[in-house]
Amino acid sequence: MSKRKAKESSGISAESLSQVQKILRERFCHQHATGKLFGTEHQHKHLLEMLRRTIVQGESNSALIIGPRGSGKTVLLNQVLNELKVKKEVKENLLEVHLNGKNHSLSGLLQTNDKVALKEITRQLQLENVVGDKVFGSFAENLAFLLEALRKGDRTSSCPILFVLDEFDLFVHHKNQTLLYNLFDISQSAQTPVTVIGLTCRQDILELLEKRVKSRFSHRQIYLMNSYDFKQYMKIFKEQLSLHAKFPDEAFAQKWNNNVQHLAEDKTVQDTLKNLFDYTKDLRSLNLLLMLAVSHVTAQHPLPTARDLQEASRHHRTDSKANMVHGLSVLEICLIIAMKHLNDVYEGEPFNFQMVYNEFQKFIQRKAHCMHNFEKPVVMKAFEHLLQLELVKPLERPSARTQPEYLLMKLLLDNNQIMDALQVYPSCPTEVKQWAASSLSWL
Repeated sequence: MSKRKAKESSGISAESLSQVQKILRERFCHQHATGKLFGTEHQHKHLLEMLRRTIVQGESNSALIIGPRGSGKTVLLNQVLNELKVKKEVKENLLEVHLNGKNHSLSGLLQTNDKVALKEITRQLQLENVVGDKVFGSFAENLAFLLEALRKGDRTSSCPILFVLDEFDLFVHHKNQTLLYNLFDISQSAQTPVTVIGLTCRQDILELLEKRVKSRFSHRQIYLMNSYDFKQYMKIFKEQLSLHAKFPDEAFAQKWNNNVQHLAEDKTVQDTLKNLFDYTKDLRSLNLLLMLAVSHVTAQHPLPTARDLQEASRHHRTDSKANMVHGLSVLEICLIIAMKHLNDVYEGEPFNFQMVYNEFQKFIQRKAHCMHNFEKPVVMKAFEHLLQLELVKPLERPSARTQPEYLLMKLLLDNNQIMDALQVYPSCPTEVKQWAASSLSWL
């Protein structure tokens, strides 16, 4: 059967599948939730009212949205902004400046210079031509000039400006916290209506602010804590994967949504999602899992299945460190097993190379008939390779006084990672597997 006939027989057009994948990609990758986040009604209302006062009444303010990674800080802000932008006058008048250390060459992760952030502010406000070649005496003077250029009459008629500082804690480490000081200072003044929203996962963020910066901050804090249970998590799963009622192909949307309902009731799917839920409540992990599952959808396989989710879960939980173990030599594997036993015997206390070497020698003496003994310099070279791969980490910086073999180390693999890697290690000697599985060290 040709591809064309296969598509016709399935009754699903390539255009419908393309639209499905586009909608779901945007939903999963751009942090757009289909409904309001669970347990955030109070936070949603608080943020909505605050931004509405900025837009309608010209009231300046500042706030921090605090919560663990994946708790929905960005999603909450996006939902509130989308709700406000339903009105045309809001959409046309509200100016937004997004400073994100991960997405821009700003002072977040890549730079430590507030001047770069100011250039980004100028670019997003489209004021490059206004600034031109002007020279400013200070950061504050430059920022004040930018805001003055946007003013239209009195405070209520000026365009409100929303500054969003993602990874807010990274901006705290700027020299003198100049950017934060000036933004908070302007948000307290009676000039252009400005609201500053910071997003961070640091609970102790206020302790990192300088005294002069803290005094200009409104101390409004909105906390998100992933307070939903597994039943609500399953509801999020269905909402994120379902198609909305306005989808052009209504018949296919109905078929897709019915399939999503069947998936949610499937015991295998529930177990897969429960494993992920127990591991992390981070909604980005759920979105990544769904993205991997949906990527298998084709004209010949138009609906995701429980098997697709299982396969996606297997890829999602692939351990990069455990994968590294697959490429090690048998000698290096033996050293990792020796470290594993030292961890078990000494309850996680640090060890040094000499202890690892002694443990390895005990194993060789017991299994001399099947394992080749290596000279100590060769074993040392293998140990150094594990250090380079960052499977082992020194607890202190090497010094001239400390001999390399007595430098304290820590293994960065846990027992489960080691045992899982050995199960799929190609041609691993049986004696080595037995040594790894033994509960006691070869004392």
